[in-house]
Amino acid sequence: MDPYSLFDTRLRGDFYNTGQLRRSTLTSLRWMAIAGQLLALVVVSFMGMDLHIAVCLGVIAVSALANLVFIKLMPLNRRISNCEAGAQLFFDVVQLSTLLYLPGGMQNPFALLLLAPVVGAAKTLNRAVFASIAAAVSLLSGLILFIHLPLPWYVGQEFSSPQMYQYGSWLALQVGMLFTSTYTWRATAQTRRLTQALAATDAILAHEKKLSALGGMAAAAAHKLGTPLSTIQLVAKEIVNDAKPGSELSEDALLLLSQAQHCREILLELAQRGDKGDAMHDQLSLSDLVREITEPFVGFEAQIVTKITGPTSGPKSGVAMPVLTRRPEFVYGLTNIVENAADFAKTKVEVTGTWTDKTISVEVRDDGPGFAPSVLAKIGEPYISHRPDKQHKPQRAGGMGLGVFIATTLMERVGGSIKFSNRKTTSGTLVQMCWPRD
Repeated sequence: MDPYSLFDTRLRGDFYNTGQLRRSTLTSLRWMAIAGQLLALVVVSFMGMDLHIAVCLGVIAVSALANLVFIKLMPLNRRISNCEAGAQLFFDVVQLSTLLYLPGGMQNPFALLLLAPVVGAAKTLNRAVFASIAAAVSLLSGLILFIHLPLPWYVGQEFSSPQMYQYGSWLALQVGMLFTSTYTWRATAQTRRLTQALAATDAILAHEKKLSALGGMAAAAAHKLGTPLSTIQLVAKEIVNDAKPGSELSEDALLLLSQAQHCREILLELAQRGDKGDAMHDQLSLSDLVREITEPFVGFEAQIVTKITGPTSGPKSGVAMPVLTRRPEFVYGLTNIVENAADFAKTKVEVTGTWTDKTISVEVRDDGPGFAPSVLAKIGEPYISHRPDKQHKPQRAGGMGLGVFIATTLMERVGGSIKFSNRKTTSGTLVQMCWPRD
């Protein structure tokens, strides 16, 4: 299974089947709410207002008792399901609504706190649970709008806000709930997508680095296999010396000796590459780089045309073609861009490498349908489907839409910049990548 698919499987299990909240987070937040509610009761009592203290303390005690039950019977350091988190938040909504019913309902300025469970659900839970919590807040706030005890006021005095004002307070709560939850949902979804995409990028980069490390591993294996091969050769020589010349045993021993010597020569070559570095693999010129990133796509439907240009006039015309140090993210990112162009090209993909005394750049052009204007500004963000696939090919990266994002991220990690645009004089796209030469 490729690293995209491995990450996609883990991603879906972690972020969608399991909630993101730990039970300890909810219990801690509930303790904070209980402390705030008690503080509010103390302040109102000192102000001499007529308040149903005993009943309010009873409602707060129920919340504290629920917290103690969670702490005693359930492990706090585990992530809980969306359903359990939603049930706990629903309990908090009911508890707060009951507490607001006693001192004035929607006239109570603390009714604004009903937004907290909705925002929490929008940030951490799935849509179904979030919608349930939002509906519960809307319904219960509507009930305490019409059914509630009088707002506490000074002894011998009464205060009641106009009915229209109360309706406005309820409407403001609904609008605030809609706005804050929508904003939180979108911001969290974008952050989550970016986090997942970066994790996928790291997984791909780690996979590429493992492949690049195979040369070193081969050199280490060559070093360790040298001793047993020497032993095999020594034993084979003794058999040759002791065996009767021309016998089958002597011929087998000579064959074993020759093959062992051949293995030693192969391992010696691997070991020398590991010690000195494989010049052809570890370093490559700009032309070698362009050839390497385009070679996998030669012979397919789209024609691959490559071109290398450098300074040809003026005082900088003698600047030599740069020799680059191979880096997995560099090669993989460029290959991803070329593959994307080959996927959407009608007949031809042009890859041009250019250098100056200060910069190195690679441009990739294709004659495909181009980027859709509506998403051109978003190219490079994760999970953006940027072009209609004329051949209805499946998206790369397990359908996650991460190919261009990963290429962009890898290019920027090695100090480069990347720009996406549509070609001006003909259909197709232009991707320009540039790096400082140093």
